Amino acid sequence: MTTHSFTPIMYIDDDADDQEIFKQTVSNLNVNHPVISFWNGREALKYLRSEKINPFIIFCDVNMPIMDGFELRKQISEDKKLLLDCIPFIFYSTNADKKYVDMAYTLTVQGYFKKPSDSNVIKQQLQRIIYYWLDCKHPNNC
Repeated sequence: MTTHSFTPIMYIDDDADDQEIFKQTVSNLNVNHPVISFWNGREALKYLRSEKINPFIIFCDVNMPIMDGFELRKQISEDKKLLLDCIPFIFYSTNADKKYVDMAYTLTVQGYFKKPSDSNVIKQQLQRIIYYWLDCKHPNNC
């Protein structure tokens, strides 16, 4: 599956192994969106505010040092320009406690997914999520 856009997929996670697994899995999905990784929400927010290209989608862990995923989502929602960019925001975490899922949806995210441990399941899950957003019409691709 391909797309006309070459905007990046943002992956925000403080675990180096998870970053590598995510990058490798997405590269095997045959999509024209490179993965750019960040160690925490502060780095990601700086990128979002400084770049002219809107990411295709944001995958973000919940628990990270410096700025966690919840604070990042809150900062994006409070930034008028970033809010109008309508970038799909997905929480992607090993922590799927109900209180975290509830908190995430109060921040109007487009999904909350628990990271699987099996590489085949990771690939299937990421394929479903990314292909959904490739097909979905939203303000950034109309």
